[in-house]
Amino acid sequence: MVKKESYLDRVLGRIETLDATNLANLAQKLARERSYLETIFNTALEGILVVDEDGEVRYANESGRRMIGLKESDMGSAILWRLIPGLRDSLGLEEGEPLRDSISSRELELTYPEQRYVRMYFLPFKESEGDEDKQFVVMLSDITSEKISKEETIESEKIASILLLAAGVAHELGNPLNSLTIHLQLMERTLSKLEASPSSEKLSNSLQVCRGEVDRLDGIIKNFLEAIRPQEPDFQILDLSLVLEEVLEVVGSELNDRGITVEVEVVSEAPIVRADRNQMKQVFFNLIKNAMEAMRPGGALKIVSRADEEKIYLRFGDSGSGIRQSELSRVFQPYHTTKKTGSGLGLMIVQRIMRGHGGLVGIDSQEGVGTVVTLELPKRNRKIRMLEG
Repeated sequence: MVKKESYLDRVLGRIETLDATNLANLAQKLARERSYLETIFNTALEGILVVDEDGEVRYANESGRRMIGLKESDMGSAILWRLIPGLRDSLGLEEGEPLRDSISSRELELTYPEQRYVRMYFLPFKESEGDEDKQFVVMLSDITSEKISKEETIESEKIASILLLAAGVAHELGNPLNSLTIHLQLMERTLSKLEASPSSEKLSNSLQVCRGEVDRLDGIIKNFLEAIRPQEPDFQILDLSLVLEEVLEVVGSELNDRGITVEVEVVSEAPIVRADRNQMKQVFFNLIKNAMEAMRPGGALKIVSRADEEKIYLRFGDSGSGIRQSELSRVFQPYHTTKKTGSGLGLMIVQRIMRGHGGLVGIDSQEGVGTVVTLELPKRNRKIRMLEG
């Protein structure tokens, strides 16, 4: 397919044939168009940056400069990692490593030039086909009011509706489970009065299996309700690698059935934090479950732990189908799911628990390649700052 030339391409193609008057007219027109576009970008409330793969800021509109404390004269030389400390670690980049060619989403706390929370999206783009110079559009949305406001929001209303739904579901499921438990007990009593035989022993084993499954379903309901109810974390000193081992042991048989390999790597020090053991188990279980469902049999899940001076980072990377760019901004919304049987609550619960621990969740994904979910938690010696969920 022949690429359609733009007006600028046509003009530049014959620029050598223009005389001084036409060149001056062209320069004036380009200046007007630039001023027009600058006006549009500068009226936007969202920050808009363009950075190269090394984090050098090549463009920033007024909102973007105001959010990160960038002077207009510093564009072209300022590095994003220096303006936003901790961002490079959050993205999992080593010193000197370039930005990856994938979409990313982050929630960050900025302390300069003023205290605020922002939601950040990285979107790769190229100016033209065959262009080897990688660039990224960085969108910054101020979500401070969303984080600290105590007024009811649409999100809190959705969560309230989920609580009502969960209570109804628990009630509807609880009644038949209680009935099953009673009838199983009656069957066991009747069976105990019969003479021992291979058939009765086999039936007794089957009844025990049924009792175990009923108890498991009852536990699932209780865990579900505990997960979505806002609860104060029971903070204790935890080694997250040990908590992770417990979760992997629980889901180990399912991972084996799917032929999924799991690699756990602790890059630096042990990931020790102040956290609620059960809530962190819920976070790990949800992320591993999502990764399993995103991968085909024979996939790979890699979990990496690393730390800097203030935070612990845990990255869950899968070799699954990835997330479409259009879906990325909605993955934390209640009921939003791309799976046929998904509830759309898993990542919402993860985000709520992480906020309750003063932590953040980040997502990097490339369609057809896989997804990396990054958990950021304060170190145990760092004072936890609660975020409104």
